[in-house]
Amino acid sequence: MRFRFAQGLVLLQAIACVVEVSLANKGWDSHTYPYNHSGAPKRFTVGGSQHWQFGVNYTDWSLKNAPFYFNDTLVFKYDPPSNTTFPHSVSLLPNLRSFLNCDLKKAKLIANQTQGGGNGFEFVLKKKNKKKPYYFVCGERNGFHCKVGIMKFAVAPLLRPRPF
Repeated sequence: MRFRFAQGLVLLQAIACVVEVSLANKGWDSHTYPYNHSGAPKRFTVGGSQHWQFGVNYTDWSLKNAPFYFNDTLVFKYDPPSNTTFPHSVSLLPNLRSFLNCDLKKAKLIANQTQGGGNGFEFVLKKKNKKKPYYFVCGERNGFHCKVGIMKFAVAPLLRPRPF
C-alpha cells in the first residue's frame, strides 16, 4: 500500500498521540500533564471554543487535550444546517486505514446534522472499546470535510489513574 504524503503526516500525528498519551499516563512529569486526581470523568468540548467546524485541526486539538480516559465525555457542538452554514455530523470509523483515507464505506453515524445544536451531542468513551482507538470524522460531503477540512481525530482512552 502506497501512502500519500498527507496520509504519512496523519500517521505520524497518530503515533505521536499514542506516545504522548503513553508517557503522560506513566506520571513521569505531573507538572506537564495535569491529571484529574479526583477520579471523576471530564467533559471536553471538541475543538474548544471553535467547536466542530470545517478547517479546524482536530488532531492538534486532541493532542493538546490528551490524555483522555474511559468515561470522559466528548461534546460535539455545531450549528444545524442553514443557508449560511455547512451541515456537519459525527461518524466513527472502524480502523486506522479508513481514518487515514477518510473512507466512509464502513462509517457508523453517531450524530446527525441536527444533533450538535444547543448543548451539543455527547459521546462517552466506554471501556467496551478498550483495545481500539476511537476514530471520529465528519462524514459530510462524501468525506470532503474529513479529507480537506481536517475534521477528524483519534482518541485512545486510558484507564484513569487512581487518586493519591
